[in-house]
Amino acid sequence: MKFKCTKGIMNEAINIVLKAIPAKTTMPILECVVIEAYGDEIKLTTNDMSLGIETRLPAEIEEDGTILVKAKMIADIIRKLPDEDIYFEADENENILLFCGKSKFNFPGKSHEEFPMLPEIEKSKKIVISQFTLREMILQTIFSISNNENNKILTGELFEINGDEFKIASLDLHRVSIRKMQLKESYDDIKVVIPGKTLSEVSKILTGGIDDKVQIFFSKNHVLFEMENTVIISRLIEGNFYNINQMLSNDYETKVTVNKKEFLDCIDRATLLLRESENKPVIMNVKNNEIKMEMNTKVGSMDESIRSEKEGKDIRIAFDPKFLIDVLRVIDEEEISMYLFNSKAPCFIRDDNTYNYLILPVNLID
Repeated sequence: MKFKCTKGIMNEAINIVLKAIPAKTTMPILECVVIEAYGDEIKLTTNDMSLGIETRLPAEIEEDGTILVKAKMIADIIRKLPDEDIYFEADENENILLFCGKSKFNFPGKSHEEFPMLPEIEKSKKIVISQFTLREMILQTIFSISNNENNKILTGELFEINGDEFKIASLDLHRVSIRKMQLKESYDDIKVVIPGKTLSEVSKILTGGIDDKVQIFFSKNHVLFEMENTVIISRLIEGNFYNINQMLSNDYETKVTVNKKEFLDCIDRATLLLRESENKPVIMNVKNNEIKMEMNTKVGSMDESIRSEKEGKDIRIAFDPKFLIDVLRVIDEEEISMYLFNSKAPCFIRDDNTYNYLILPVNLID
């Protein structure tokens, strides 16, 4: 096996496949990357048995071949090499020579025969969406997945397609995040739950713009994301997702419209008084055309008023400030509308065409 490639492209490719290297494993082979050289390209493959990534890069191949290498070791080596061409050789005894500029490395490789390569996925059910849009939809919902492994279904996100409507949803029993969009064409109905870890890594790999497409294929047990040079395969989470439609309501007694940036900045300032281990709510007093915000902690207290437009009754309600901040940071609009019923009922921050966020309030103790 012998090839030459540019350091920058190789470094970018190895960083992509590193995302499927497990942090801890009882199977050392999963800490490796498969390097295949055929024709005029190199293919890198990693697989932690739940998430697998394959990416291709151009190269000058002098001798075809396949070798297995410790992924983090070779990634560290490539990252610190000078910005010159890399010359890579592996002999019949699986010894590897790597040259770059005046640097030379010699280290052992392994046979790839026992490595679990990525499964073949039937490419029947699929959707096509822009990389930019998918990345935005993931980032606008993934913060409300649960990290409680005892309830596995909540550690993933619901992907649901009905005709030309695409919806992503997540919840952690304190809040619900929903983002939806209209696709350019209609597809078969699909309803699957994808691990949050997978989607977090997918969002980092999706670097394309609005015109760069990603195809998403769905099978019984897997989902496949296919871009120009990269394929990501993940196992799905088994089970039925919560019926989020039952949690949503259009009933409200108070509607408040407020400048998003002013609202976010005010809550952010209130959290300056919170100690790291302290969990105190931010209290909202909605009256007339203003919201008075209050925060009382062991360090001190603050209050601040911001302008708003109110329809309906006055209300006093409290929330975990982190939950509000998470939502406000991912909404692009200048103004947001909150729909409230009473101090114990969920708050909805929504735009009927694109997003819907549900946040449960904190009980007020007067």
